[in-house]
Amino acid sequence: MKKLSASWTLLVLAFAAFSLLPAVRAQTTQQLPVEPGSPTDPAVHAKLGLPIPANPHLPTLFIVGDSTVRNGHGDGAHGQWGWGEPIVDLFDTSKINVVNRAIGGRSSRTYITEGHWADTLALMKPGDIVLFQFGHNDSGPLDDPARARGTIPGVGDESREIENPILKRHETVHTYGWYMRQYVVDTIAKGATPILCSPIPRKIWKDGKVLRNSDNYGGWARQIATQQHVAFIDLNAIIATHYDKLGEQEVESLFADPHTHTSWAGAVLNAKCVVAGLKALPPDPLAAYFSAKGRAIAADAGN
Repeated sequence: MKKLSASWTLLVLAFAAFSLLPAVRAQTTQQLPVEPGSPTDPAVHAKLGLPIPANPHLPTLFIVGDSTVRNGHGDGAHGQWGWGEPIVDLFDTSKINVVNRAIGGRSSRTYITEGHWADTLALMKPGDIVLFQFGHNDSGPLDDPARARGTIPGVGDESREIENPILKRHETVHTYGWYMRQYVVDTIAKGATPILCSPIPRKIWKDGKVLRNSDNYGGWARQIATQQHVAFIDLNAIIATHYDKLGEQEVESLFADPHTHTSWAGAVLNAKCVVAGLKALPPDPLAAYFSAKGRAIAADAGN
């Protein structure tokens, strides 16, 4: 009986300890840990330092994307800025949180597979809005040992089984459209509103005009938005039209590298183009939250 009593005592203690685990876990996850630098982007800073909503009682505009949206720590290192930093100034932050959780080097696939999307979802609540912009890093190989971040072109249900050399696990890789559809479905399930953007244009000229991406990632993002009945901003077309009007010489100052990452001036222009695209939506879910600077921007659908 003594042995039995001792066993029961141990069992009760174990059950009590197990029952406390959710409470302990809740305490440790109230403030999200800083994610380590991803192995898919060796040049990224050691820690990402992704922001969280400043006021949980306000609605939040989350921004999800790659380095053209948030470069490095979002501090202008190497003169490079993404549009998710200056866009804050175009909103009234006493009415809405603007939280830029884009990460350099990520594709529509790796933002999910590295767990960053799950972290962002955990912060989301009904009434929030999420802007998505991916595509710049999706064209790479699916399983190369350096990054392994590519997606299958298109919006279909094709998939490929790989052994991921970075994450050291088996993975089913899908199309770009499949991942973008997943973002939409997950966001709606949280009671939030998704808005898809076509990727900003690269500084690549042909016959005096900047190349568009309507026949690849921009077009595919539009297709998913149409299929899922959610808003779409043709950011590529809106920005490219501005570049065409400015001309090659003036556009040079808007970039901090040969053709991809913008300077502060370029990021400011792109942020204004995002707001212009938002205002052209029928309706614009962010209409009540613009600052005076944001309200002064005219609507532009990129047509």
